[in-house]
Amino acid sequence: MTHSLHRSGTIESQKKDFNWFMYQTKGVNDVNIKPKALEFIAVVEALGSENWGDVKSGPITRYPVDYIRDHITDKSRLRGVFTKRSQIVEFMRQIKEKDLGMSVVVTGVLSEVLPACKEAEVIPHSINYSLGVWGKTEILPDDTTLSITTMCGHHMIPPKFVQHMIDQVKKGKLTEEEAAIKLCNFCYCGIFNQVRCAEIIQDVVNKDK
Repeated sequence: MTHSLHRSGTIESQKKDFNWFMYQTKGVNDVNIKPKALEFIAVVEALGSENWGDVKSGPITRYPVDYIRDHITDKSRLRGVFTKRSQIVEFMRQIKEKDLGMSVVVTGVLSEVLPACKEAEVIPHSINYSLGVWGKTEILPDDTTLSITTMCGHHMIPPKFVQHMIDQVKKGKLTEEEAAIKLCNFCYCGIFNQVRCAEIIQDVVNKDK
């Protein structure tokens, strides 16, 4: 999915940021999705996917897992986040073994994702590359803010709210983790990495001390 391609920030930070997706194809395998989706959920839950959700209902940071499970339909789209390469390797390995007939997309730094595919004995069907951001980049928010807002591919996280959350942490009104969850809840499809977000906020706060 191209909406996960433009995550920004340092490479070291992005090496702890992997997205996974389950997709069906209209008219091909888009009927009776729920049993397959439940198998995906069982795998990612067992592997500790830090955030995931169904765009039709929301992410686990806002809703109980049982609620999301119960509301799965043929229109559901499961997406989520891992923070370790070992997780994404085991995810691909297990999903390949289950052979559910669904499309799987993985997003991350290529130097991490391609070796992960090799470890899982998965050959990528195709690869999408981000060619960067073009145009009047000078009017964009600062790099730190972008490293947070771009973790929501639909850009549902307001840059000014990012700054507000950072200020709240600096004032001691919120922890980094609490601020990250508040930001995460704006991203309905579940690909926002609140663990990485908390680390980014912590770095900013520490630098400004």
